[in-house]
Amino acid sequence: MTNLLVFPGQGSQFVGMGKAFADNFVASRDVYEEVNESLGQNLTKIIWEGDMDELTKTENTQPAIMAVSIAILKAIESEIGIDFSKVTFAAGHSLGEYSALVAVGSLKLSSAAKLLKLRGQSMQKAVPVGDGAMAALIGADINQVEELVAVISSKYPNRICDVANDNAPGQVVVSGHLDAIDAAIELSSSYGAKRALKLPVSAPFHSRLMSPAAEVMHDALKDEDISDPIVPLLSNVTASMVTAGNQLPELLVKQITERVRWTESMTYAFENDVETTFEIGAGKVLTGMIKRINSNANTISVNEPIHIDDFVL
Repeated sequence: MTNLLVFPGQGSQFVGMGKAFADNFVASRDVYEEVNESLGQNLTKIIWEGDMDELTKTENTQPAIMAVSIAILKAIESEIGIDFSKVTFAAGHSLGEYSALVAVGSLKLSSAAKLLKLRGQSMQKAVPVGDGAMAALIGADINQVEELVAVISSKYPNRICDVANDNAPGQVVVSGHLDAIDAAIELSSSYGAKRALKLPVSAPFHSRLMSPAAEVMHDALKDEDISDPIVPLLSNVTASMVTAGNQLPELLVKQITERVRWTESMTYAFENDVETTFEIGAGKVLTGMIKRINSNANTISVNEPIHIDDFVL
């Protein structure tokens, strides 16, 4: 049997996520304590007791979601063990790629927390609040959305409208200048969208507007100690596997401005004989996406202690 570990990104967060693991497992508590110490911040207080607005600040959300994923992973390891020889690939959605890299030994937990804090801060600062936006186009396929983006770019040559996320068939996200995204929403029904929903985000992620953040992360990652992963990573940028640690900094920088190729990544996994996917982290957003990509996929979400026994490789 071949297995894929996947780690969620922004949008999966909720107040109280991951607390049950801290309450029940020393290994999980150790993860949260290390993240708090590395950031010099009581992040777990925000995760478990803060209000949603504070948690949703991207500089908090990004390390928080990673911390929860790794706390769950360490609980699994401590309780039943993980035989990584039975794991074919690991993948993470956007910031979840950092969680995946911690899981497969490429990044230290403390380094990932600091990098994600910086990533969130730099992404927020890249574009003034109100200048950018993102929208989910429900029902349109990637080819239709690419046609729509080309039309918007032609009509508004000085504005940016990019494909940000190819999440699943019929679920594609666009990102860019607010007026360009509004125009895309207005025209979306002519390009296959049944609904167009503006997303409650603070910046236009995964668009060319994030270039200033990419520069910040280039400087932060160039001297980072990133090891070869013990399990190949499926890159958001290339939708193919990466086995060399020295390739990862460039891909993590590109990831900030380029689209998340989730549909292509999961298709690659299934074409390479993956049979079961395990989503490790808050919620089960990725589990739903994967089912839309491959309805026959065996998908398991591990987000509560009761699910640990479901982790059978």
